[in-house]
Amino acid sequence: MLIDATNAVRTKPEHYPTVFHALEALSGGEVVKCFNSTGFENMKNPDYGLVKLDMFMAGNSDSAKAVALQLAKDAGFENCYDFGKGDRVELLEQFALSWINLAIFQGVGRGIGFKVVFRD
Repeated sequence: MLIDATNAVRTKPEHYPTVFHALEALSGGEVVKCFNSTGFENMKNPDYGLVKLDMFMAGNSDSAKAVALQLAKDAGFENCYDFGKGDRVELLEQFALSWINLAIFQGVGRGIGFKVVFRD
């Protein structure tokens, strides 16, 4: 099983839309995209005091997703939301680029993270 935590920001693997798709094709399929939508600071500590950040994943392997979910929770994330199958991996990479844009290019800083909230 492989976890793809990369984002094809500048270049993509030849003949594949993402690293995830290349890994899935070359490894036989037990791949999940996860841990790509935040910075290392949040990977180190996703606890913001009043809330814990959420993590996100996508892929075709239910068993790989189960491992990623458990790893995310073990790392301190509140939850690990499933974006969907492999056809949603590019959407998850775009989501990651949203964090990169806000944190770095817009100057908000790397001390930000994503949290899904629900209205009662």
